[in-house]
Amino acid sequence: MITIKSTIKASLDKVWNFWNTPEHITKWSFASPDWHTPYAEADLREGGKFKSTMAAKDGSMSFDFEGEFTLVKPNEALSYVMADGRKVEITFNETSGGVEIIESFDPESQNPEEMQRAGWQAILDNFKNYVENN
Repeated sequence: MITIKSTIKASLDKVWNFWNTPEHITKWSFASPDWHTPYAEADLREGGKFKSTMAAKDGSMSFDFEGEFTLVKPNEALSYVMADGRKVEITFNETSGGVEIIESFDPESQNPEEMQRAGWQAILDNFKNYVENN
């Protein structure tokens, strides 16, 4: 598994809400400014499905990021299985400096692990920036 993390200076309730609500997901879930997430949905319960569409702003490329929640512990943890079978585990830990998010995911085999780590970290950094400035 690859693990990334970040500490967000905000309340646990706000971090959880912004992480899981489609109206917020569309504002932070992309790795670079030339991409965006025009669509997101989430049925936040064990067995519930989620899907978001990530797309290049110039229209040249898009893909759906989707899967099924296997664990939902509000304000604590999420786990899900992506459509390709890879697993993701996320924990939300309240600390004196804010909420630490630790996200671990199974790598895919097409791209180098460092590239995957950098891409997922960029999305997490976008999340941190969005939450702390809204």
